[in-house]
Amino acid sequence: MKSGSPFLDTIFLLRKNECITLFSSLQEISEKEEMEAEEYFEAEFEKERLEFLSDRITCDPKTAVWAAKIVYHSAQLYLIRDNTEKNLEKLIPEFKGTRGVTSIISADLSLRFLPQIILALNAIDPEDSLIKMLEDILTVFHYSGVGYDLDLKYVNWEKELEDKTYRKLYLERIVEKKDYKLAEVPFINKLLIAEFGMHKEAFWRELKITTEDHQ
Repeated sequence: MKSGSPFLDTIFLLRKNECITLFSSLQEISEKEEMEAEEYFEAEFEKERLEFLSDRITCDPKTAVWAAKIVYHSAQLYLIRDNTEKNLEKLIPEFKGTRGVTSIISADLSLRFLPQIILALNAIDPEDSLIKMLEDILTVFHYSGVGYDLDLKYVNWEKELEDKTYRKLYLERIVEKKDYKLAEVPFINKLLIAEFGMHKEAFWRELKITTEDHQ
């Protein structure tokens, strides 16, 4: 898929091949591009919905586009930093919507790629103020940050994972990423061990069984 739009082409390529094209300049994203992105993400959401088959969770296209802009701008800022410091808050705006399962999973269509961008930025300059901004976003949308070391000590996991579909997706990603830090949170650990049942050795032999005393 080629659109001639740096923003759209970046998102298409990222989701298809998990790689990013860096451009030599930052360009404004038009309303037309945002509308096309909304349609694209709604279609992509439906493809991924086949994995969790929940009619209750629908795409939030506005949040999906916000997340895509965060990823696009942060990737371009890896290369282009001339006179951008004063515009960082405009380029990387905070989330203004309502956080819920729908917005979390919609944002994840793009935000799942954010940890790799943060690691690349960190390799250049660990003191880069952009890193903290992106980590703050991932702390809110931490489903997309599974596998990346975030400070989630204030998360009420019982409330966070009360939706059965979201809980299933979250646990699957923890296993996929082999995120020991999250997997050893007592509440999550208990859920994982229950899911593994007699087959724990096959799924994750090295995972320790934790108790509340280890929290």
